[in-house]
Amino acid sequence: MFRDVIIARRRINDDYRHYYPRVFALLLLLVLPLACSEQTEAAVEAEIQQSEPAVITTVAVPVRVMEVQSDGGEQLLRFAGVARPRQRATLSFQVGGSIETRVAQIGHLVEENEIVARLYNPQLEPAMAAAAARLEQLRSDAEQAERDLARLEQLFERGLLASQDVEQQRTALKSVRAAIDNARANLAQTRQLSEESELRAPFSGRIEQVLLEPGEFAQPGQPVLRMSAVDGLEVEVQVPPRFLRDIALGDSLTVWNGLSDEQFTGLITEIGEGSSGGTALYPLVVSLQETGLRSGEALEVGVPRREDSALHIPLNAVMRSAQGLTVFKVTDDDRAQRVAVNVKRITGDQVQLEPGSLQAGDRVVYAGLTRLADGDRVTVLTNSENNSGGSDREPGQ
Repeated sequence: MFRDVIIARRRINDDYRHYYPRVFALLLLLVLPLACSEQTEAAVEAEIQQSEPAVITTVAVPVRVMEVQSDGGEQLLRFAGVARPRQRATLSFQVGGSIETRVAQIGHLVEENEIVARLYNPQLEPAMAAAAARLEQLRSDAEQAERDLARLEQLFERGLLASQDVEQQRTALKSVRAAIDNARANLAQTRQLSEESELRAPFSGRIEQVLLEPGEFAQPGQPVLRMSAVDGLEVEVQVPPRFLRDIALGDSLTVWNGLSDEQFTGLITEIGEGSSGGTALYPLVVSLQETGLRSGEALEVGVPRREDSALHIPLNAVMRSAQGLTVFKVTDDDRAQRVAVNVKRITGDQVQLEPGSLQAGDRVVYAGLTRLADGDRVTVLTNSENNSGGSDREPGQ
């Protein structure tokens, strides 16, 4: 039985072997046309490329340019300050005591020499009275000494009195007269101290601040009131010393209002020649006239700074690349040329350049940089073309 099975398998395998050459021939007939068609297409494409020259289409990139500017090297740098009255004072008593009355209030207008406060000191009036009484007593003593001297001189002329007695009386009279001068000075001093109990305005102005109220005790020299003149303002700014060599007293400077940017003209009245504090800045005081400003408003003073001629380009024209900071310069044949630059200083939207490959009058691209490459052809847009599109986007974007 097993033998019959083995013989049957051998017969089946022999039958399949007869079909192998036929299957192989059929597959070969199917693959051969595909290979021939691919080789034919590749050959045709190669022949076309060899027979026809390559055509490259170059489209000019629209850009906006600006010429490199060369200025005279004078800049106005702004320094911040606060408006303050030109004439101001802090009032205080020269004697101690309690404040009896305060006439002036905050915001009141006072005239020169007007009383603004009074001080009570129980020692002032008695001291002045005592000084006056002492002076009156010495004057009486002097009159008596003069009469005594006259009688002694008569006796001396008759030979009834020695000259020594006359000389002693004259010396006593001189001592009394000296005491009178001393008493007169003491009375003047006490009178002045009594007058110091009244605080008077040194000039016409407005009360800005009240530091002590009636009933409070004021030490000698302690601030009581602050006042300032109505007309005339000034502003003080701190500037580096190198800026002071280009200005002088009486020069005009431009002053801006810090909020409205309104411009005024001020005159230099004070220039600091040193700085004793912990800063390297020097004070500069500028006076203002008829500006309509009020004390305490924020101001900015423009101080000129003179430098050598320098090249300036827009900040948008500078771009960072693998070679460093570069710009695209437009050549005479309207091609973009990448040029390396060295930036010296950035001021607002302008860049000051170190001397290099750019010159005054060269055209640099400041808009449309994103689609540019070195050597690309560009189209420079004019102002009319910029405005006709009605869009602020960069050209080519």
